Amino acid sequence: MELDNKVALVTGGTAGIGLEAARLLAARGAQVVISGRDPEKGKAALESLGDSGSVRFVQADLADLASVQSLAAQSGPVEILVNNAGAFPIAPTVEQDVASFERVFDTNVRGTYFLVAALAPHMLEAGGSIVNVSSLATAKGMPGASVYSASKAALESLTRTWAAEFAPRVRVNAIAPGPTRTDGVLVEWGESIEDVGRATALKRTARAHEIAEAIAFVASPKASYLTGETIRVDAGGAIS
Repeated sequence: MELDNKVALVTGGTAGIGLEAARLLAARGAQVVISGRDPEKGKAALESLGDSGSVRFVQADLADLASVQSLAAQSGPVEILVNNAGAFPIAPTVEQDVASFERVFDTNVRGTYFLVAALAPHMLEAGGSIVNVSSLATAKGMPGASVYSASKAALESLTRTWAAEFAPRVRVNAIAPGPTRTDGVLVEWGESIEDVGRATALKRTARAHEIAEAIAFVASPKASYLTGETIRVDAGGAIS
């Protein structure tokens, strides 16, 4: 299979888009590590994936730098890194509290940055692919998403910088999903996420597996001439 002998780490891999990305990468031959903060969700994710030995779970909190370093050490050398873990509490700017602001940036930007820094040396030797999961919110104003969208805009900027720094051995791209119906999104947005979906060109929300297909493609050798790009898998949301 196309990903045989590859090790992939999917952060935030215990649910939603991350879980479906892990499922696809494992099905295509990769040994997959999934991370998340909740051990119970990790156990459930392994059961969902069949717990065949090709996937393992490492508990980690991307907002905690010691946990980030532990994740890098426990994952071992990887050839594929999917930076999917993210915090996304929503609040109007005038009501935004400092603690939530810091957690979003600590998770979505700082944690991701230093995880890449820890894993990149092996990838620069062996070759690899990094996929950053961004958001439609970087291209379209969404009330309440100011902090989240700013953090994901930073991630898209890092995508371009890392693509230039790590070339030609490591490809770095971003996938920017549109409104996707997952449990985590429903906690923050509720059924209003369906209103966002109806405002796209395709008039609906995505399912997690639809976004995961794009992630798996970009991570694979099929996308061997693709780097430094943000691919919007958003049902035309940015143009609607």
